[in-house]
Amino acid sequence: MTDDEVLSEFREAGALLEGHFILSSGRRSAVFLQKMFVFQDPVRTERLCKALAAKIEARFGKIDYVVSPAIGGIVPGYETARHLKAKAVFVEREGGTFKLRRGFVLPAGARCVIIEDIITTGLSLRECRDSVMDEPGTIVGAACLIDRSAGRAELGMDLVSLMDYDVPDYAPDALPPELAAIPAIKPGSRGLSA
Repeated sequence: MTDDEVLSEFREAGALLEGHFILSSGRRSAVFLQKMFVFQDPVRTERLCKALAAKIEARFGKIDYVVSPAIGGIVPGYETARHLKAKAVFVEREGGTFKLRRGFVLPAGARCVIIEDIITTGLSLRECRDSVMDEPGTIVGAACLIDRSAGRAELGMDLVSLMDYDVPDYAPDALPPELAAIPAIKPGSRGLSA
């Protein structure tokens, strides 16, 4: 799947939004990718996640478990795991910190990949990784549908992305005038259950 095809999936789903957005990282952007508009369409989600699974397998080999951060990573994590013929588990916030719950484990010998929807700074991905470091399974790398950092996010592990999308983002106190003139909205989910 080419970058144009990936972006087209978001555009056709009405998921490529323009305005002034507060990203999950706290940074600001004139572009927001509302992936839930993509994920409400199973056929569109399948196309994207099947392509991501192929890239993951080519890079990391056989995967036994996919681990995703709740909320945004659950759908692409599950669908990508389906194409990898792997199990899908997720971490969720408890007291503001990600934890494996519901009896989920990463057993000894399991080759695991962390799957995120979209990354900007990689904070959720790093928090997810840190939350499973004591599990017996091995995290071999990470993957995402879209890497907004275009490879600049420091993750501490190899990353496979379906697409790098280099969209400028800004610290809240360093906005360009045209962005500062628009009221900011926060469409993401971080902080809902902190």
